[in-house]
Amino acid sequence: METAILLYDRFTALDAVGPLDVLGRIPGNEIRLVGVEPGPVTTETGLTVNAEQRFGDVPTPDALVVPGGFGQVDLMDDGPLHEWLRAVHEQSTWTTSVCTGSLILAAAGILKGHRATSHWLALDQLPAYGVEPVAERVVFDGKIVTAAGVSSGIDMALALAARIAGDEVAQIIQLGIEYDPQPPFDAGSPDKAPDFAVEFLRSQSRFVLEGR
Repeated sequence: METAILLYDRFTALDAVGPLDVLGRIPGNEIRLVGVEPGPVTTETGLTVNAEQRFGDVPTPDALVVPGGFGQVDLMDDGPLHEWLRAVHEQSTWTTSVCTGSLILAAAGILKGHRATSHWLALDQLPAYGVEPVAERVVFDGKIVTAAGVSSGIDMALALAARIAGDEVAQIIQLGIEYDPQPPFDAGSPDKAPDFAVEFLRSQSRFVLEGR
């Protein structure tokens, strides 16, 4: 099995690394980190991750992961990347995204007519691409799997690992990475977070989503 994870300038590190750390533990799964060009790619927080290959050099991965991040806004116009995404999706077993990575898939036309999720601040952008927004942490719609904001990529990857390799393997992976979240606050979604936090992030939505 081969899984391609797309890297691009100013992607969110955990959007890619969370799924990588889970999916990379599935026996026989080869992870390909692909970018616009091979070489170092800088995340939105300044971490450098190396893209091993150009995306076009990985034409037929079994699974695709598209992370979100500030740089997503620069990848919405149709072009070679979107052509590659569409070609990969035609033959993939799984096409997935994390956070605003779903907007990239939507802009490529892949999510049209499907249910999908994204970061809660970006959900209202999906209908413009013919997508039904769903305020859930992980959404399966056929072979398309979308995850909400950032940390949900780990949940998505574990759910996908169970579909690929079985529940027992996914549970072993979960225990191996000791994924047992116990956050100090119950503020991880707009439905549960205090009003001041929701209002602040809504007022700063452009910065939160685009880093501008």
